[in-house]
Amino acid sequence: MKLLLAEDDTILADALTANLKGCGFEVEVAENGAVAEYLLLKHDFDLGVLDLGLPLVDGLTVLKKVRAAKPALPMMVLTAWDGMEQRVAGLNAGADDYLTKPFDFPELEARIRALLRRAHGATAAAVPQQAGLLRFDREARRASIDKTPLDLSPREWTLLDLLLTQRDKVVTKEQIVQGWTGDTSEQTPGAIEVYIHRLRRKLEGSKVSIRTVRGLGYLLETET
Repeated sequence: MKLLLAEDDTILADALTANLKGCGFEVEVAENGAVAEYLLLKHDFDLGVLDLGLPLVDGLTVLKKVRAAKPALPMMVLTAWDGMEQRVAGLNAGADDYLTKPFDFPELEARIRALLRRAHGATAAAVPQQAGLLRFDREARRASIDKTPLDLSPREWTLLDLLLTQRDKVVTKEQIVQGWTGDTSEQTPGAIEVYIHRLRRKLEGSKVSIRTVRGLGYLLETET
């Protein structure tokens, strides 16, 4: 996945670039709004991460122009402004998500992956996925193993959807928490392990397994 990071704070930009590349993303950096606007409009990116306080051309102006030209491009806004008016302005200008500085990198990564999943799902939702004997149909909201329906709770469904979307990539616990919305009472590391255990049992016989990558997260694998 190729990201455009528009950030004029060189120390922060370097740190974010290093972390994002470490997570497997390809990153191009724009140090001002004029460069960010040009790159986003002229080149192909999977997502833009845009600081609103950019020099030369402000982030809101860039966001409005990019949204008008590329309505499907996911855009994440970063800003040091924490007022309600600024947040509303960013969202009204076309931001898909909003993160206030300072923030922890795992949260940024989780939000980026959530936006990419959403964008990917919007184009691929109509195409059922097949892994081993598992068939996963997002549009019909049905899953089956060798034509036998799979009974999944809402959280198990979301978890399996995330693992399939990120197939062959490690899914972190932070990403799972980000994917679960609503009640947060079960969004603890222990609860995630319980749901992973339940899902593993339900996937038995599917030739699909969930491997724990110690210290990182979980990986969906298809048995050969």
